[in-house]
Amino acid sequence: MGKMDERMEMLRDEFKARYGDGDLRFFRAPGRVNLLGEHTDYNDGWVLPIAINRDISIASRARDDRVVRLYSLDFQEETEFSLDDIAPSTTRKWSNYVRGIALELEKRKIRLKGMDAVLQGNVPIASGLSSSAAMEIGFALAFQGLNGFDMAPVEMALLAQKTEHEFIGVMSGIMDQFISRMGQKDHALLIDCRSLESRAIPLSGALGAGRGSNRDLVFVVGDTRVRRALADSEYNIRRRQCEEAVRLLEPALPGIKALRDVSLEQLQAHEQLLPEEVRKRARHVVTEDERVLQGVAALEGGDMAAFGRCMNGSHDSLRDDYEVSSAELDTIVKAARSVPGVLGSRMTGAGFGGCTVSLVEKTAVEKLTQVVKGRYQAAFHKEPSLYVCTAENGAHEVK
Repeated sequence: MGKMDERMEMLRDEFKARYGDGDLRFFRAPGRVNLLGEHTDYNDGWVLPIAINRDISIASRARDDRVVRLYSLDFQEETEFSLDDIAPSTTRKWSNYVRGIALELEKRKIRLKGMDAVLQGNVPIASGLSSSAAMEIGFALAFQGLNGFDMAPVEMALLAQKTEHEFIGVMSGIMDQFISRMGQKDHALLIDCRSLESRAIPLSGALGAGRGSNRDLVFVVGDTRVRRALADSEYNIRRRQCEEAVRLLEPALPGIKALRDVSLEQLQAHEQLLPEEVRKRARHVVTEDERVLQGVAALEGGDMAAFGRCMNGSHDSLRDDYEVSSAELDTIVKAARSVPGVLGSRMTGAGFGGCTVSLVEKTAVEKLTQVVKGRYQAAFHKEPSLYVCTAENGAHEVK
């Protein structure tokens, strides 16, 4: 029995103990690691995430009334609410993602049945791997499965993003919900956050396949185990700074709608229009968009060393220009880059804690683990969590 099967059996047993026998339906929605394109999504730019082998899993059954009962195995907490009176919970905040999704569906005149559900996740919370988007998409899919309405994947991602904005109060871009719903196994997904067009970029020729001249490579995530207390508030500040940059540049560059419309040459020509802090924020976004497109070209050309250099440049820009890194993230990145066989390393996610992602030759994973854990322990007197991530499919019903 595979790992997913074991988790589903655990969910089934817990569901039976709490809510009784009956036909259950199971859903999963993955977290994500963003390989390139940090803080570009809400600037209408490009991002390059993968859906990962860590997810929120749900056992669910429809009810005859309008009550939703939820039990979280991770928190060992239960909560319930009525679909006729949906309000945020102050004591079971993890349930607000489900409440918000239900409210958005109801606003769209989709009259939902109640639900009993047991959930469990192995996406580290507040780590920058998008456990929140996995919750939103997982339950949007569960409501869809139990109620039988049609919703296109892009529409579901937008609905989940609206939940994040209006119910949770975080002005997230579209990437996290999009990749959780639409990820493809063994591929990264290049997402144009303006048009919402996407293109799957194969990784199998470069990662783990050992074909031709490509080395046997994996992505290793380093979790600082620092939960991102500053991330949400600082995220909203950065977003406002980017909007300010566009407002100040627009007289010189008529027609620009977002920093995605500004080239590095244009930014350099008009940088005197921007206060220093705003200029640095804009420079990160403009150069990061360039790095995403360069990184895609490197992947398609099998030039993994060039892709690693894009990752390195991304971290340095996030640290120096966008100022969303941290001592813990920088320590892991610096340690990882010192190991032969590591092609690139960067923070991933909103910042101020959370995770790094490194592109590593398989033969170097053991050395990487040893060096990173040793240096992190010496600096912070605790160990980071390290794990190899694979690119997986987006959210789906588990049969």
